Amino acid sequence: MIFLVRKDYGLAKEELITMGGAIEEVLPDGRFGVTLDNEHRIIAYTAGKMRRYRIRSVVGDRVHVEMTPYDLSKGRIVFRERTPGQGPGGPRKRGFRR
Repeated sequence: MIFLVRKDYGLAKEELITMGGAIEEVLPDGRFGVTLDNEHRIIAYTAGKMRRYRIRSVVGDRVHVEMTPYDLSKGRIVFRERTPGQGPGGPRKRGFRR
């Protein structure tokens, strides 16, 4: 599954390549080893919105990764697909306010 995404914000100079894959390994500093659908392995980090809304990724999750055409060995995880059979999350913890 390959998507070409073009953002017309005036700042991007290249088109981003979006591909699907699966998380194979959790690395330090919020990075993940991801095997893409075309069997290539890349190092990907979590996008800022995923960090902001505390979307957690674990080994085995299906994800969408954005890559720049200049460096196809690194990417950014922009979406985590929902796993079938998994509920809407556990009980919410009270007491954390920012």
